[in-house]
Amino acid sequence: MVTQLASKPAAWLSILALTAAVPAPAADDALAHANRVLAGTILIDGHNDLPFTIRRAKAAPGDVAAYDLRGHAPGQTDIPRLRAGHVGAQFWSVYIPGETTVGAARTQLEQIDIARQVIDRYPDTFRLAGSVAEIRAAHRDHRIASLLGMEGGAGLENSLGALRAYYDLGVRYMTLTHNSHTDWADSAMPETPKFGGLSPFGEKIVGEMNRLGMLVDLSHTSADTMRDALDVSKAPVIFSHAAARQLVDIPRNVPDDVIARLPANGGVLMVTFVAGFVSQDAADAMFPAMQEFYRKMNAAKTEEERRAVYATMQKVKLPPVTVKDVADHIEHVVKVAGIDNVGIGGDFDGNDDWPEGLSDVSMYPNLFAELIRRGWSDADLKKLAGENVLRAMAQAEKVARELQATTNPAIALGGR
Repeated sequence: MVTQLASKPAAWLSILALTAAVPAPAADDALAHANRVLAGTILIDGHNDLPFTIRRAKAAPGDVAAYDLRGHAPGQTDIPRLRAGHVGAQFWSVYIPGETTVGAARTQLEQIDIARQVIDRYPDTFRLAGSVAEIRAAHRDHRIASLLGMEGGAGLENSLGALRAYYDLGVRYMTLTHNSHTDWADSAMPETPKFGGLSPFGEKIVGEMNRLGMLVDLSHTSADTMRDALDVSKAPVIFSHAAARQLVDIPRNVPDDVIARLPANGGVLMVTFVAGFVSQDAADAMFPAMQEFYRKMNAAKTEEERRAVYATMQKVKLPPVTVKDVADHIEHVVKVAGIDNVGIGGDFDGNDDWPEGLSDVSMYPNLFAELIRRGWSDADLKKLAGENVLRAMAQAEKVARELQATTNPAIALGGR
């Protein structure tokens, strides 16, 4: 090529001049732009199930040291990929199965312990955070602010004292249910509701979460539970990992009338990446399997039986899903609620089926590049990335200070 260029300088100079005038491919421009935006803001993901992945790791279950995050981990999350994805703050899910009926509090404490071991093991990367100020401080020190989120209320064992203890251990949101009802709130998954939303004790739990400054997470709850929680919560609620039911009609997603109430509440719907929640074709394949999965899980008696149920769920094959599907849900939330009420909640390590281009924690820039191609401003991208969640958290902290100045801790014994 050097010889050819030297032998025909005039022609090649003309060609080079024309090439220089052609802009770089839009996809590359958008991705570079996305990386610049994310490098200058705090990207907050609402939900990552790494602690449960470590608990169930085949090689060494529950062994944080054995599950090395400095290299390429078996799941979707490790330190190099978190850094590549510009993650600035992460709510680590301390999930326990909602069908846990014996030893729920013990299992919940073990999950919190795993999450905190992860944070402590990599102090050059993670820092435990419990407030907006601590998130910002961690980010200034180039650490990933790490908060805990309880996925499902089973671990309370109907104790407000346990709720307060979990807050002291670092829990900053609680999903009121997982995929089965609690003793005080309806989940989205069972076909028959138990209370038609929240029970009176469920309302008391929401009130005590407000007093503590623990965010109420309405992912996994029934639509009536969502509505009841919005009726009684004095602080912003969140959906740590959910999507829009108008686009994908499954009970696990959020109906428009609930999304429309978020501006008045100050809450944030953090859009998930789970393929079966963001594509109707994928949902049509996955959701019947999920319903069967949870029926079998509720009937399983041993860990061996539960592992067998998990194995059958992993055999379900879904049609292709793309980054554009996730972007469509984000834009739908903005259309219904506004730009101040949307965020990101990937659900990595809690799922096996992902959109193309969003299959691990390194890939957030691909989503932001898609939104840049759709004309999003940098200011709106930063709101989506984390500013909306920081605003909601700050408002929840303010409510908590006001309630703590005027009310005592709620008393409830035996779940009443």
